Amino acid sequence: MSTFSLVATARRVVPAAFAGLLLLSSCSDDDNEVMAPAAPAVITFTQAGLYPEGVQYDAPNSRFLVTSLTTGRVGQVKDDGTYSTAFPDDPRLVSAIGAYLDNASGRNRLLVAISDPGANQQRSTAATRGKLARLAIFNNANATAAPTIVELGSLRPNLAHFANDVAVDAQGNAYVTDSFSNLIYKIDPQNTATVFLEDATRLAPPAAGAFGLNGIVFHPDGYLLVAKSDNGALYKVPLNAPNTFTQVTTTQNLSAADGLLLQDNNTLQVVSNAQARVFRLATTNGFTAATLSGTFVTQPQFPTTLARRDGASYVLYANLDKLFGGQTPAVSQFSINRVVFQ
Repeated sequence: MSTFSLVATARRVVPAAFAGLLLLSSCSDDDNEVMAPAAPAVITFTQAGLYPEGVQYDAPNSRFLVTSLTTGRVGQVKDDGTYSTAFPDDPRLVSAIGAYLDNASGRNRLLVAISDPGANQQRSTAATRGKLARLAIFNNANATAAPTIVELGSLRPNLAHFANDVAVDAQGNAYVTDSFSNLIYKIDPQNTATVFLEDATRLAPPAAGAFGLNGIVFHPDGYLLVAKSDNGALYKVPLNAPNTFTQVTTTQNLSAADGLLLQDNNTLQVVSNAQARVFRLATTNGFTAATLSGTFVTQPQFPTTLARRDGASYVLYANLDKLFGGQTPAVSQFSINRVVFQ
């Protein structure tokens, strides 16, 4: 769900457009309520060069699940900051990006978007770099089982690909955004993948290797909300008629939009990584339009995505700007931080 542009140089990938990105109703107040004392406000964990991207909270197991852009692994973070691998490593998991923990109807699965931005030099190859889109499906009740892999990029083999974020509807269909193309994929409960929405005009990235589509979330009224990073557009996509999608009207600058979280039916949280903000948007008309109802200023550590825990939201500080800026040594400390809106 991150925002950067890829330029390959001597086995290294750097963000050619990252610096440019830096320029770039009722409403619930649950996120400002006092939490139980047992839930920390900040969880710091240490793992050199991990560069996590996606985060979900697994309440039954009292852990945050985090992906890794550099290793492709999915790990767990406990409240004391202990990090460990949550599922078996798999060579098909080149870079693990957005994640969605689907506990509805006993499904108990973790869905993770898999891509190849070139950050993992052990698994990145010329054949997959900037061309890979997969969905990995883990059995959250069986930590030793290998994930099911669904190939997505092969549906449009002539396009660049970067599977970025995942949402799941009430029937168990998954939806995955592709940042390097103009596609949203649909994967049904039998793991059959199709192109759900394709629009070369409104959904295309601004340039080759640059980010367009990013965060995605399912709304229980039967539509998806989808963010486009480069221009800050927020789209409403009906499940029963995706080609009729419309842009949500808002005066809020959402450039570099990354992860989305639906706080309630009328409240959406949007992470902007380059702006170092989490915005809270409220609607009174089913996200035909939305207005700003709160802002959380993060540390300048490239926040990416959100997880919900006990009525509060937590944002992941991923430091991906340091990774793609070539900083050495690699960042070792990362954090998951409670969001408090002002």
